[in-house]
Formats: sequence, structure tokens, C-alpha cells
Amino acid sequence: MSAPEPYDAVILAGGAARRFGGGDKPGAKVGGTPLVVRVASAVRGAGRTIVVGPERPGLEAVFVREDPPGGGPVPALRAGLALVEAPRVVLLAADLPFLTEEVVAGLLEHPDAVLADGAGRDQWLTGAWRTDRLRAALERYEGRSLRGLLGPLDPVRVPGGDDWTDCDTPEDLARAEERLEVNEWIETACAELGLEPGSVDRDLVLDLARDVAHGVARPAAPLTAYLLGVAVGRGGDPAALAKRLSALAVERQG
Repeated sequence: MSAPEPYDAVILAGGAARRFGGGDKPGAKVGGTPLVVRVASAVRGAGRTIVVGPERPGLEAVFVREDPPGGGPVPALRAGLALVEAPRVVLLAADLPFLTEEVVAGLLEHPDAVLADGAGRDQWLTGAWRTDRLRAALERYEGRSLRGLLGPLDPVRVPGGDDWTDCDTPEDLARAEERLEVNEWIETACAELGLEPGSVDRDLVLDLARDVAHGVARPAAPLTAYLLGVAVGRGGDPAALAKRLSALAVERQG
């Protein structure tokens, strides 16, 4: 197997964060770790990590500012791309709490790729690109949107699943914190029970519990989740069983 092609990472960590109340969004913490540090940890394999935004002590990266500061993602990309040396570049936002090295590796499997969230929406600030091709596109581009710049490059859409979110608002940050706590608890509980965390369809169980809590009563939600587990242990198909139980709960509500 050939060695992976070298890549650099550009993380856009500037901007006014108006929907975040104007605060330091990249520095906001999820699970006790700043968002920008979480993102940087997902590109540990990069030759250079270039952060477009204010310097942050303790974060190993090359820092640069766009001109003018807060001028938007396209000027920020210009500033960051000017420092890229590798033939590939991973372009990322600084507010991606669930970005992993595995997601980055999946993007890098394609010449040009963008992540698509669970709803199929392109996440233009989560992608991997050929550096020369991106530079050429940027040189002739006069627009302001990343979609207008990157869309014509016809990237491969890499599914990101339902566990994908950025943090544009304080409410998004709170949901990310809650989701992280749930994920960590699932790992802890599975370790105690001798189960593989990947064998647990978190969203399926949570969706079922939500439907039962709304359609029947809150105490029925954990009991139904337990009954689902018993039925699955006897060989039942979890998705089919959850669908039937959710339909029953919604029917009662109606």
C-alpha cells in the first residue's frame, strides 16, 4: 500500500461569530476542550496546521490573519492557502466538536471531497482539496461564498452521518456538550457490560424514547428502551422493532 499523500490543514478561526453573540466561538469548550483544539487534534497527521485567526497559546500551529480581519471565509482561505506547502489541503471550520481523524482520512481518500451531513447538505468548511487546483480556482474567483468557489470543483460528497454538527449558536454548543456526555456514557456502560459501543444505535434508541415519552408518558420511555433490548437479545431486528413501537406510540398520541 502506498503512503498517504502529504497534506496541510487550514482552520478558519476568525469571523465575528454574530450568531454566537460575538464571543470567542473557537475558544468555547465542549467536554472541557476548546473547539479549535478539538479540530486541530483531528489533523495531527498534517505537515502544517495553519490557523486563520488570533494566536492561541498552547496550540501548535502557524497563525495568520485574513485581510481585513473578519472579512469572511474567502479572504480567510486566501490567507491560509498562501502558507500551504503540501500537495493536499484539508479546509476546516474551527467549530466542529465531533471531527475525527477518521473523518479527515475519509475525505483524503478522494482528490477533492466535501463532507455531507445527515440531511445531505454540503459542509463547505469540512473538505479536502488538491492544493494547486484550489489555488487556481481562488486566483480567478471574485465572489464571496465558499459554495461559489468550491462547488464548481465538483468534489465527491462524503457522507458524515447524523452525528455531525457545527456550533453556530450557544444552543448548538449546549447540544454538542450533551451529545458528548451521552457518547461517553455509552462507551462507559458498554465497557461495563462487555458490549461494543458500535453495536449500540444511539439515535434509534433515543428517537424511540422520544416518541414514547411524547405519545405515552415519560416513564414509559426507558421501560420501552429496555423492552427493545430484551427483544433484540432474542434475535429481533432493532430497526424494525423500534419502527413498530414508535408507530404505536405516535398512534396513541393521535
